[in-house]
Amino acid sequence: MSNSTYILDDKLLASSGSRFLNYILDIVVIIALIFALSFIFAVLASLLDLNEFLLWMGNLSDWEGQLIFVVISIFYYSLTEGLFGRSLGKLITGTVVVDENGVKPSFGVILKRTLCRFIPFDVFSFLGSRGWHDSISETYVVNKKDLENEVKLFHEFNLIGNKEVI
Repeated sequence: MSNSTYILDDKLLASSGSRFLNYILDIVVIIALIFALSFIFAVLASLLDLNEFLLWMGNLSDWEGQLIFVVISIFYYSLTEGLFGRSLGKLITGTVVVDENGVKPSFGVILKRTLCRFIPFDVFSFLGSRGWHDSISETYVVNKKDLENEVKLFHEFNLIGNKEVI
């Protein structure tokens, strides 16, 4: 009897270049989200005559700015990867987040992955092999088309020798 559960092959892992491009594109998207939200809040505060809020926005400390960046990042990654299995950067580079069986991870796993991104020096963890936010959450970033072809071939191979039911 053959094994009918697909196990991810390391040859499908996204390249370091793709991973770096994902990171850069996602940071740009997060900064654009922060800018857009700031603009919307500033316009609303002006219309509602909330001068104290406008003053606070204009005088954010570095710590407050970093906290806003972290909150928006958690929201962005959890939402995009939780719903679609990929962020905008991954969509552009043709990669996707999967578990060891090549399927989209649960929302809880994606949230764990997202929170692990904020471990100090996580960005540098890619110099060795998979990043910490991948290894801790047991997720993989792979080329989407290659994965789909590999899974299709796996299931077709498992059909060999099975009797067709009519």
